[in-house]
Amino acid sequence: MFANYTFENPEFFWLFLLLLPATAWYFWKRKQQTPELRMSSVKGFKVKQSLLSKLKPILFVLRLLALALLIVAMARPRTVDVTTQSSNIRGIDIVMAIDVSASMLARDFEPNRLESVKEVGAEFIENRPTDRIGLVLFAGESFTKTPITSDKGIALRAIEEIEYSDVLQNGTAIGSGLATSVNRLKDSDAESKVIILLTDGVNNSGFIDPKTASELAVEFDIKTYTIGVGSNGNALTPVNILANGKFQYGVQKVEIDEALLQQIAADTGGKYFRATDNETLEEIYEEIDSLEKSEIEEFRYYNYTEKFRPYALLALGLLLFEVILRYTLFRGFI
Repeated sequence: MFANYTFENPEFFWLFLLLLPATAWYFWKRKQQTPELRMSSVKGFKVKQSLLSKLKPILFVLRLLALALLIVAMARPRTVDVTTQSSNIRGIDIVMAIDVSASMLARDFEPNRLESVKEVGAEFIENRPTDRIGLVLFAGESFTKTPITSDKGIALRAIEEIEYSDVLQNGTAIGSGLATSVNRLKDSDAESKVIILLTDGVNNSGFIDPKTASELAVEFDIKTYTIGVGSNGNALTPVNILANGKFQYGVQKVEIDEALLQQIAADTGGKYFRATDNETLEEIYEEIDSLEKSEIEEFRYYNYTEKFRPYALLALGLLLFEVILRYTLFRGFI
């Protein structure tokens, strides 16, 4: 209730310290003004203090409360409503190019490479609320899953829907995946354009040479971060599709063309990473997130509503009530 309460002049709260000596002075003075009659014995007398006499200190309490409310009023309490408006000064357009070949179902990640990439990729998208993000998928060929968009709901649904499909030609067309991503970004008017290309194999398919695609990225000033996915050594990898549509798995050597991925990253001003498990993949995306920061201009508008009037009016009411009691009900006790 009072979370957005502020005080313009909080220094007036020091006046509360004066209420302590005022209270002490009142009780000292009251004791001094109380008449005393010394008697050797009160036997035979019925001595009983009247109720009004007992209630007389309420006049001082009312005055004390009134002064406390006036102090609060002088401190100028008010509520503040803050409205924030943000705009991108330096926006970033990002295309995530993801390998969806059968080898991405290898189980050296939990539960497999593709599902791990989807989970970490979705988290990366959620952490980029001010950027536009698109999605390109590639295997033996490539296609645009979703163009660059500022609608994070669309991007998140697109990455959630990624799955292996034998509709795409088998193989890994790194050059095609990179070229399609460049095509998505070449007409962008963003200050910064970035591709995150993720694969677990070597370029063995497609009609576009990775070097040519890399040169296109350089021409359009598009930075490329490349990620090689796969544990060191061997991995349980799909080797054959059975009649029921399921995969037969076998242990195969993990082969990633790291030299090619390093060259693409170096030529375009990006960086190469190697993800060997779920944890390192998360760390890679966190590092990319820290390297590519959007510059946001934020405007804050403060709307203040003064709240001192109720305190002042209540203090005035208490003082008036105290005066009325003093000169009516307690008149004979003053």
